[in-house]
Amino acid sequence: MKTKLILISFIFLIFAGQAKASVYIQYYNKDSKTYTFDVKIAGTMTKVEFGGSRTSSVTIQGGSSECIIYTSCGEVKLSNNVKITISNGCITIG
Repeated sequence: MKTKLILISFIFLIFAGQAKASVYIQYYNKDSKTYTFDVKIAGTMTKVEFGGSRTSSVTIQGGSSECIIYTSCGEVKLSNNVKITISNGCITIG
């Protein structure tokens, strides 16, 4: 019985951790244009919008702490708590 309880608790913790997984991004968009990029997180495609001429942040919900953002300049792999800059529709980290 005790082993069963420990196993159920362990499984619950695994799924609870995956449900809360997300990628938090702080960004500075130098362009006046608002960009909407395709994003892949934990195998699922979604879209994220970065407002023009501003410093802000977005959280991409998903089952991972890493994501890939697809821009016209190529793919950018990001992890949680990252700072990026957007200029001419391209993303640079840092």
